[in-house]
Amino acid sequence: MQQEAPAEGATGTGDPLEVWIDQDLCTGDGICAQYAPEVFELDIDGLAYVKSEDDELLQDPGATTRVPLPLLTEVVDSAKECPGDCIHVRRVSDKVEVYGPDAE
Repeated sequence: MQQEAPAEGATGTGDPLEVWIDQDLCTGDGICAQYAPEVFELDIDGLAYVKSEDDELLQDPGATTRVPLPLLTEVVDSAKECPGDCIHVRRVSDKVEVYGPDAE
């Protein structure tokens, strides 16, 4: 019997992932929105924000959203390519950053 893939973004251990943006460091280049428009969006203030599963822009500081598994590569690439180093991807279970400026 085959196991189903988790519905949420996950690390190799199957832990779901979440992503957030530090707007204080955001340069507004929009690379993240180009890579994963389903997860990131630039607002009228020129800064990037994450979006909820319902496509709602989450503008509260430190707001997080789950990383959908089909978009994991795009979200990770966004974190790697971000000129402001402001995209943080972490495990939901223990809040350890796995991609982004604070990843070990």
